[in-house]
Amino acid sequence: MKFAYKFSNLLGTVYHKGDIVFSSDGTTVICPVGNRITIYDLKNNKSSTLPVESRFNYNAIDLSPNGYILIAINEDGEAHVISMLSKMIIHKYRFKRPVKCIKFSPNGKYFAVCKENNVFIFDAPGLQTGDYNPFEMKRVYHDAIDDTRTLCWSFDSKILAVGSNDNTTRLYSMEKWANFKHCSLGSHSDMIIGCFFEKKSYDISTISKNGHLRIWECSIDPEDLVLYEPSKKREKKTIESDSEDDVDLDRAIEKTEKQKHQQEKKISKQTNENINETNSKNDVKKFYYKLLAKHYLSDEVKKSDHNAILTAAAYHSETRILVAGFSNGSFFLYELPEVNMIHSLSISQQAISSIALNSSGDWIALGCTQMGQLLVWEWQSETYAMKQQGHSNNMNCLAYSPDGQYIVTGGDDGKVKLWNTLTGFCTVTFTEHTSAVSHVLFSHNRKFIVSASLDGTARAYDLTRYRNFKTLTSPRPVQFSCLALDSSDEFLAAGGQDFFDIYLWSMKLGTLLEIMSGHEGPVSSLSFNPSAASTALASVSWDKTLKLWNAIENGSSHETIELLSDGLCVVHKPNGEEVAVSTLDGQIRFFDCKTSLETGNIEGRNDLGSGRSDTDLITAKKNLESKAFTTLCYSADGTCILAGGHSKNT
Repeated sequence: MKFAYKFSNLLGTVYHKGDIVFSSDGTTVICPVGNRITIYDLKNNKSSTLPVESRFNYNAIDLSPNGYILIAINEDGEAHVISMLSKMIIHKYRFKRPVKCIKFSPNGKYFAVCKENNVFIFDAPGLQTGDYNPFEMKRVYHDAIDDTRTLCWSFDSKILAVGSNDNTTRLYSMEKWANFKHCSLGSHSDMIIGCFFEKKSYDISTISKNGHLRIWECSIDPEDLVLYEPSKKREKKTIESDSEDDVDLDRAIEKTEKQKHQQEKKISKQTNENINETNSKNDVKKFYYKLLAKHYLSDEVKKSDHNAILTAAAYHSETRILVAGFSNGSFFLYELPEVNMIHSLSISQQAISSIALNSSGDWIALGCTQMGQLLVWEWQSETYAMKQQGHSNNMNCLAYSPDGQYIVTGGDDGKVKLWNTLTGFCTVTFTEHTSAVSHVLFSHNRKFIVSASLDGTARAYDLTRYRNFKTLTSPRPVQFSCLALDSSDEFLAAGGQDFFDIYLWSMKLGTLLEIMSGHEGPVSSLSFNPSAASTALASVSWDKTLKLWNAIENGSSHETIELLSDGLCVVHKPNGEEVAVSTLDGQIRFFDCKTSLETGNIEGRNDLGSGRSDTDLITAKKNLESKAFTTLCYSADGTCILAGGHSKNT
């Protein structure tokens, strides 16, 4: 049997943290999801994850104007240049420090990076010059007192605005100009969150963390910038005498020539001064900014939440729409320069961490780190183009549908989510559980799903109407740790974590049929025999036993098989003749269901991998002893078994 697995897609999480970027056509959203990058096609309603990964989570990304190059920088300061055509990393660069922001220039020739209190400008990799020289540094600026955090290029890529934590916005240029060197804009009392140039103008707007918006007017137009030309050194003329006899004659000639030159210089100086004065008055204009208006955007928010602060902002220069997101989950749309509020909406109770606008300005992408939420909102029609949210906490369990079209997941946040494997989107979320979900299952006829939770309930959800139609409980509250459905979908079994019993319900009636006792430790896994003619049940527990039950016919009578270590998972072979059990010592054991004899053994501890991190207080050998397989699955033909557990390897 040949295996050719390759990474396909990432489900369970739609956004972690970092920048959100729209493609040039405005129909695709690119956002980091942990140490990977996911692309959401809003036009075709599909998602895909790039087959690249990093050792640390990505937090700063930007796409080149032509859409061919994506630069992603992780929390450790390692930058990856990714080709969007081949979907591969083509270059790596280490900044050795965390990077706050990265932006390509509109002409695609440069990109700027904020690192600590510095701003680095590099030649952009691409096809502009015909040469591929990634990360060739052009300029470095060290003027900021505190860390720089936001960037904005002018429309002609000549001027770069940099906002920093020292409440100041500084402007730099890529070339030397006669009437502009650098400029600093103050007037803020908190760190700068965003700075935005206007369309075909050097007018700029700056917004700070406390919601203060400043609108600045530039004194010159873009065409008034004058290139700096250094003064040319005049060549000194020397006269060499050929012989000593001609010295006096040469001196006399020099005196007469000097007198003539002095008179000519006086005349030329007067004319040049007059010309320069007229040119300076008419052509060269001084570059400076004038503060036009001050606005306080947080006043509307602080009426409901006095502790709300501005956490993200984005601006669309063509439509002059400003979007401001706050720490209480609300965001506002303003029309500049009058700063008229167009719309206000709240997506959650958590802070909005990133905002992006597409090229047409119709769609607004909003990311929330704490909720794992990603929204694309069309503000003109006030509808959602995409609304996705992953598990806000750890994911504990998952199950494939029999046809492979859906995946159901359960997490510590108490939510059960149904994911479409073709599109990669979550289709429905069930929130009835009040505690962590420990196990989920698909029915064999794919009409419903079942979940168990630590809140003491097992729930069944209808996949036609998307509702919770059955809630199964025990006589006394029990934290359920595992589930099993028989082949006919008539009986549901659940194992207890705090009380070491197995509970059996009828799915049609919803009544408790049997309580099977015998285990002396938490029940970790259950498995019904997949054969249609059998209702045999296998269970493993932390009491180092494997038990074989047939509760429908024999009640609580069972057969016990002793294990060498705590049982973690049990699964039946597709033909129902064999069970595989994983134990805490890293082994997988196989038993015959009829004779209860051990038929095979896999020593998997060395395959789990080992190592020792900087924070480990134990040796690598002791660390290996804690590795084990926590889940098992047979292949369809029963010739192979897939195991996963406390390891990065599967």
